[in-house]
Amino acid sequence: MKSVAPTLRYERSFREAGHRYLAGCDEVGRGALAGPVSVGLVLIDLVDVKGLRGVRDSKLLSPADRVKLVPRIQKWALAYGVGHASAAEIDAVGLMRALQLAGNRAWEQVVVTARPDAVILDGNHDWLSPREQATLFDGETDVPPAGCDAPVHTRIKGDLSCLSVAAASVLAKVERDALMVSYAADHPQYGWDINKGYATAGHRAAIDGVGPTGLHRTTWRLGTGDGMNIPRVEIGG
Repeated sequence: MKSVAPTLRYERSFREAGHRYLAGCDEVGRGALAGPVSVGLVLIDLVDVKGLRGVRDSKLLSPADRVKLVPRIQKWALAYGVGHASAAEIDAVGLMRALQLAGNRAWEQVVVTARPDAVILDGNHDWLSPREQATLFDGETDVPPAGCDAPVHTRIKGDLSCLSVAAASVLAKVERDALMVSYAADHPQYGWDINKGYATAGHRAAIDGVGPTGLHRTTWRLGTGDGMNIPRVEIGG
């Protein structure tokens, strides 16, 4: 069955609160065993934004269709950014903190053009806003003390219903996939050009056979043994 196209209906509701610049945000790569988590941020101007045909949640598009959409999204958006947090950073600070780090990197790319009045974040958990309470890892990474200082509105399945969020998912997915293909050239045994670092049987078997690389998330159980330590929130994306 053909998927329903995301719209700007929810985004436009923010004009009632006086907002003009709105950003859609989504992440990819949280379920992978190797490579970064990547966060896309797409900024639109609610005064004059128009629809954009063909955009869907990145998981519903073929790789070729995603690549074709990138220049169209970049032209359509007022500003955009994609930030990454490496496997080493995920190991050091945990997944949620790494997502915030990647999101802050995307945020800094966007605010060069304009500062969002609000952000729509896919899902039901706000990992983007700065944490008020220090953690044991503060001072050990380059997570900035402040990043996204706009109100963040979480929206379950926002990548299916909100055009700006779907567009962000496409940019993040294409950029992360390209990174994994480039890494595969030096590590062909893991099949990253095909599996993009996710937990396929072949990927796990390769880890069993030759061990992990510096691009693997080594705090997770990576092989084919029972009880692999992959957080439940890692499904999909």
